Amino acid sequence: MNADAKALAASFDLEKLTPEFYDDPYPTYRALRENEPVKRLPNGTVFLTRYDDLVTTYKNTKSFSSDKKREFAPKYGDTPLYEHHTTSLVFNDPPSHTRVRRLIMGALSPRAIAGMEADLIKLVDGLLDTIAAKGAFELIEDFAASIPIEVIGNLLDVPHEERGPLRDWSLAILGALEPVVSPEVGARGNKAVADFLAYLQTLVARRRAKPGNPERDVLTRLIQGEENGERLSEKELLHNCIFLLNAGHETTTNLIGNGLVALDRHPDQKQRLIDNPDMIKTALEEMLRYESSNQLGNRMTTERVELGGVVLDAGTSVTLCIGAANRDPAQFPDPERFDIARTPNRHLAFATGAHQCAGMALARLEGAIAISRFLARFPNYAVSGQPVRGGRVRFRGFLSVPCAID
Repeated sequence: MNADAKALAASFDLEKLTPEFYDDPYPTYRALRENEPVKRLPNGTVFLTRYDDLVTTYKNTKSFSSDKKREFAPKYGDTPLYEHHTTSLVFNDPPSHTRVRRLIMGALSPRAIAGMEADLIKLVDGLLDTIAAKGAFELIEDFAASIPIEVIGNLLDVPHEERGPLRDWSLAILGALEPVVSPEVGARGNKAVADFLAYLQTLVARRRAKPGNPERDVLTRLIQGEENGERLSEKELLHNCIFLLNAGHETTTNLIGNGLVALDRHPDQKQRLIDNPDMIKTALEEMLRYESSNQLGNRMTTERVELGGVVLDAGTSVTLCIGAANRDPAQFPDPERFDIARTPNRHLAFATGAHQCAGMALARLEGAIAISRFLARFPNYAVSGQPVRGGRVRFRGFLSVPCAID
């Protein structure tokens, strides 16, 4: 077995993944973590799988840059995808990152998020009513994916009749972040960015002419900026509206879908949560750890640096494997076990340091309300067919999960 694990680690190539890997990447991640935790890939990049190495990388913003201009220029060329991904919050360093994040966090204050709870409960209960009338349902399409699209739509106050394209735009743009991007995927991503920008220009113009309530309408808040005069440029405003949808859409969809599938596959933990609904907070953290929605992050070294005993030259592209770090036995006892009472649970599903997810409080609220109310309404739900994975390594979730409620 040890020889097999060494061979698995030695042959790993992020650009040549197998169907078996997409189905279950964790044996490979374990082999890498145990044998080559700082893995040099054939393309010259480095792949990290240990928890402590990820934390070090996240927190050292001086040596490990989030700016993607150098990395994305050859990948995307002079395209809408390049402009978007090099303008959005997540792919920038301080001071630009600090300024934009402060404006977005001002719009996602604890008070603003608390004010969303009543509408979120109403939305979830409405979806559950529809499912109850159907009996057999599709977990992702009918439930998990419907929640974040509506939440972000409400945040930006997008009219309901105009929300139809949002999910497809988001999936197309995020799909182009995979390690290998085909011309077809790139073309879809570029068209999605262009179409989304065109729509947002119209939406922003309408909102400038008729502002909403900045306490509830994030777009109005971002347009108006801070009282000290700090504002986003038009380009920053548009691309970070796209970022808000993308960051809050697929990851939260995956959290809800992955979480309910994990409960179905661990009936003892499912029953435990049914019997103890007040455990939803620790259960949600375990869902985030056990099957992280976002499995990969990226940095680039700005100087010569040593990590895990390996020297990396300046300009080395580094992939941070969140999915592997969240199952590192050095941090999590018995990490392959799904335990809804696990504590402490310092997982990295939302990263850590300066780039910790700006919307994590909202994601936690959505996940807790969706999963707890679903479970209370349908305690006997069951996956009734073969789930279909999304076929991505960066964002781990399901495309479809057929279910029955009794």
